[in-house]
Amino acid sequence: MEFYDITDEFIDERTKRAKKSDTKEKKSKVKYISEFDGEFESSAKRKNSKNPSKNPIAIFMRMSPFGKKFVLALLGLFILAILVCAFLAYSATFTKSENVKPLSDEELLSLNEKLDSSYPEQRTAILKKLPYSVTKANLDVWAGSAILIDASNGCVLFEKNADKIIPPASIAKLFVMYIVFKEVEAGRFSLDDVVPLPERSWAINMPSDASLMFLGQGQIVTLRELLKGLAVASGNDAALAVAAYISGSTKAFVERMNEECAALGLKHTHFVEPSGYDEHNVTTARELAAFCCEYIRRFPQSVEEFHSAPSIKYPLEKNLPSWQKSKGDSTAIYQKNTNPLLGVMEGCDGIKTGFIYESRYNLALTAKRNGVRYISVTMMGTGVGSKQGNAGRVHDGTEMMEWAFSSFADFAPESSLPEFYPVAALGSKNTNGAFVKLIPAWKNTITVPHINGESALADAKAVKAEVSIPKFIYGGVEAGKAYGQIQYKLGDVVLETVPLVADRSYEQAGLFGRIIDSLVSWRL
Repeated sequence: MEFYDITDEFIDERTKRAKKSDTKEKKSKVKYISEFDGEFESSAKRKNSKNPSKNPIAIFMRMSPFGKKFVLALLGLFILAILVCAFLAYSATFTKSENVKPLSDEELLSLNEKLDSSYPEQRTAILKKLPYSVTKANLDVWAGSAILIDASNGCVLFEKNADKIIPPASIAKLFVMYIVFKEVEAGRFSLDDVVPLPERSWAINMPSDASLMFLGQGQIVTLRELLKGLAVASGNDAALAVAAYISGSTKAFVERMNEECAALGLKHTHFVEPSGYDEHNVTTARELAAFCCEYIRRFPQSVEEFHSAPSIKYPLEKNLPSWQKSKGDSTAIYQKNTNPLLGVMEGCDGIKTGFIYESRYNLALTAKRNGVRYISVTMMGTGVGSKQGNAGRVHDGTEMMEWAFSSFADFAPESSLPEFYPVAALGSKNTNGAFVKLIPAWKNTITVPHINGESALADAKAVKAEVSIPKFIYGGVEAGKAYGQIQYKLGDVVLETVPLVADRSYEQAGLFGRIIDSLVSWRL
């Protein structure tokens, strides 16, 4: 019996069958996928054929070349229109000056410090020269030293040996009153305080030739009454009483007087006692005028209440000690104001006389008419005796004051011009607004000379201001830097030119910002 080996044949047969089966299955799957894809594509085509507008790309691709160019042109115009609208909206912000925001306290302080440093004569000096040229006045002034100033701005109108060092005599009492007003302003004292009178301030203990208010032992007197005694009667006794009350001692008060002089920049003014009786007190006419200007400017009530008072009666019954009350007002001594022009010259309302033999007849005089105030100081006045001395004071004071009122008047810029001028800041990193304020570097009253009109006041009313400012400032802004100016003119005569400075700083913008803002500049 024979046996056949069929293993290999069997395997080969099975392999062939498996391959055939696999091939059929793959063909079946391929056919299925193909049919499915075809069905999906047909479905998509059917959908697209129903909603062709939902496929703009397909629509665009089916367009003719001309159609495609037309669509692209419309799209470009639309984008350009959006950009133009955005640009116009941005550039419009540079036409709204209300965008200017106020400075902070720190910014304002920094600006003022910078301007004070840049323009010291116009901003910080008490006295200054006229900002225009004038022919020197030929006045007949008898006193050895004299000066005349406009009280509103400190401009010197006339001077004669104004820097000669001379004792101020009783004009020193103005410094006493100045310190009292500062202390009252600070709340440390009141004018209604009752002042104890030290023994050395009693009239019986004063030199026989001293000016007196006639203070006495046990009297009841207020600080206000003592100031009137200083201003009207020029009482040396009142000066000592005030000094002791305010500073505790005469020595301490004199130190305070000299400190105040240093603070005001009065380099040639020095005191050794408060009444002015000592010839070692020294000053100059120029420095006295500067002090009077500051004194009246800061404490105008001193003129209204004290220096313009025509007379004083003291002591009244209310001032007497208990053991003298029965005398009533019978002991009161009447004294006229020592200023000989008070009540004589129109508008004269102060301020103080002084006399010692070393300085002769001194007078710090002030008068106000039609809102304009002038101050004159005369020292080393002529004459022998009070009658001749006062005659010299009247002559010199009248000579200078009448000339001043007829030759000058004041123009106040603040009354007729805006506080600031807004200017667009282009090409800047604007952190707090698109504008900068241009402000005057100083705001002083202008002393106007009488050259055209019927009077000095008429000329002052005829002053015109010509303002020059840029349409914009480009590429950053520096606080305190001048970007414009105001010229004040009387006819063709330029009285003063005031710079217009930026009130804040802006950093320069980047390249893109500068390019955009350079385009904005075409619209301004």
